Amino acid sequence: MNGGLVRLREVFDTLTPSERKAASYILQNPGEMIELSVAELAAKSGSSQAAIIRLCKAMGMKGYQDLKLKVAGDLQENESIGYQDIRPNDSIASIIQSVSANNIQSIRDTLKILDAEMVGRAVEALDQAKKIYFFGLGASNLIAMDAQQKLLRINKFSFTFSDPHVQLTSAVTLTPEDAAVCISYSGETKEVIQAAKIARENDCRTISITKYGESTLSKLVDIPLFTSSTENEIRSGAMSSRITQLNVIDILYLGVASHSYEQSVKYLEQTRRAIKRL
Repeated sequence: MNGGLVRLREVFDTLTPSERKAASYILQNPGEMIELSVAELAAKSGSSQAAIIRLCKAMGMKGYQDLKLKVAGDLQENESIGYQDIRPNDSIASIIQSVSANNIQSIRDTLKILDAEMVGRAVEALDQAKKIYFFGLGASNLIAMDAQQKLLRINKFSFTFSDPHVQLTSAVTLTPEDAAVCISYSGETKEVIQAAKIARENDCRTISITKYGESTLSKLVDIPLFTSSTENEIRSGAMSSRITQLNVIDILYLGVASHSYEQSVKYLEQTRRAIKRL
């Protein structure tokens, strides 16, 4: 999986000035960058070789050659159409196109940074858990509610609460046989972090869903999952991040359902019949 350019955009705001010079040059000249040595890139960008190596490390790359390969893969895929800004007095047709394109791009970018091994570990933890608690506030709690509803339909005991105090209270009851999924776009929501800490103290398996890059929450949990974090001002109301988080929840849900396919299908049919009686 590629995603070199996506990862650069995701970590850009966290970089040092020297690292940012190199990142800016790569984002503006990706085709040229793949032909440059680390020394040549340092000279052209006004950065340093040490800063470029640190940049690769910040992106989770093995080294500069790994970064070059991933950027080359991005250029070959030619999928990065970019995000489209919503402008004052846009037509309805333009808004439909822009919002839809942004959501599609967010999912594409997330696919490039979502670690399949970590997803597999998360699915296994959820499948084996006796109880699953989803922690999240605000827009993230809407994601938690969606996850709870999905997993309840296949007979996985799942819980979420909108009140942060109740979330903390419920975290105290977690055991090593349970799992906790902590959702925070920034990875810095203090109430969710506290719930994750309590869950860890109880030896409960913990999973996070945050934007790409290190955060307090992602460093705290057992299994960090990342989504694309590219948000501009018009989309600051958790628009594209919500779509990518929902997509990750769908992946986890179907992963758990596939582990016990026949049983999951049976429960889905039972819930479908029950709803029809209403």
